[in-house]
Amino acid sequence: MSPIADLSRDDLEALRLKVRGDYEAFRARGLKLDMTRGKPAPEQLDLSNGLLAFPGNRDYFTEAGEDARNYGGLQGLPEARALFSSMLGAPADRIVVADNSSLAIMHDCIVWALLKGVPGSAAPWSQTSSPAFLCPVPGYDRHFAICEEFGIRMIPAPMTGQGPDMDAVEALAADPAVKGMWCVPKYSNPSGEVYSDAVAQRLAAMKTGAPDFRLFWDNAYAVHRLTERRREIADILALCDEAGHPDRAFVFASTSKVTIAGGGLAFFASSPANVRWYLARASKRTIGPDKLNQIRHVRFLKDEAGLLRHMDAHRVLLAPKFDAVVNALEARLAGAGVAQWTHPEGGYFISVDVADGTAKQVVALAQAAGVALTPAGATWPHGRDPHDRNLRLAPTFPPLRDVRDAAEGIAICILLAAIEKLRAA
Repeated sequence: MSPIADLSRDDLEALRLKVRGDYEAFRARGLKLDMTRGKPAPEQLDLSNGLLAFPGNRDYFTEAGEDARNYGGLQGLPEARALFSSMLGAPADRIVVADNSSLAIMHDCIVWALLKGVPGSAAPWSQTSSPAFLCPVPGYDRHFAICEEFGIRMIPAPMTGQGPDMDAVEALAADPAVKGMWCVPKYSNPSGEVYSDAVAQRLAAMKTGAPDFRLFWDNAYAVHRLTERRREIADILALCDEAGHPDRAFVFASTSKVTIAGGGLAFFASSPANVRWYLARASKRTIGPDKLNQIRHVRFLKDEAGLLRHMDAHRVLLAPKFDAVVNALEARLAGAGVAQWTHPEGGYFISVDVADGTAKQVVALAQAAGVALTPAGATWPHGRDPHDRNLRLAPTFPPLRDVRDAAEGIAICILLAAIEKLRAA
């Protein structure tokens, strides 16, 4: 297809009528498709049904001979911490294993920092005038929701394809009110990009106005690849140590998209001082985590090789769905000059930039045609995309046939919205 901006008015109108006809035909199919959230599909959850067999009768003793049914063990079982050490990029003694939600750990860390401060704080963060966080955009709406919930000012920082724009980040971080930064360093949500070593090094070493600045390093997709290639990221904890900022990084991860989404394990890893700080706060909140679930995961996955084999089985299920979306976008939109989209090597999303000022219209058109999408603007703080152009597509949950249908409809909606905007100009 030629760029629609190069078409004559008559040719543009002819194309509009054709695409409007395609849209009406798609809508007449009466489909009900959901591409809103990055949830594992039932077939992915089935991969972990073996977890449900553990622990068996009297199989609930830890490697140290302790009864996992009882209270205690706030930091998590040593064998569970060792199993996920490589995924976290941290030694086992600097890892905490909690219950199922890493988002809950992030939430708690924000709350505790606001109320108590963190190691290196002169005062709780709440006593800072208008505390702020740097938010790479497009980014993760649930990160933004935590900040919004507690009145933390959010400052967008652009992404580059190799991670955040570090010139912008370093300038913004010089403000003492900036207390932290959200990072999804591997297969970022939603752009899929992987932070380069140079970006990680600059994040670890940069000067910050706040001496208690924290990187909230959400390595949610550490083992979630979609291709044969395994991408690696820099060891942020080691880099922070080397740069003289050992307490800078809070590392988070979970098995929510590895095993059973609602019944996995979540992790916190950091410096010894930060781990002591975390455990001291958590000890007022709980007597200990679900150690039986930790035993399940150790028995089921066994070792790092077992974890990677398990993720290969996920990849077999997921890669065709991502290919289906990219193929539909390329078939309908390539050369039209109306959208750009990512080709992620991992993670759970495809990011699409449509024609400026049309993302909300695309979502509305898709909704009317039976395809539910994440609201336009969700990838920006407060749900406000200043360009109204970014869409986050989540192809993981629906069956492959539904993903193909939805992707076709989305591509039609993107093209129709762009044509109608250009025609009205």
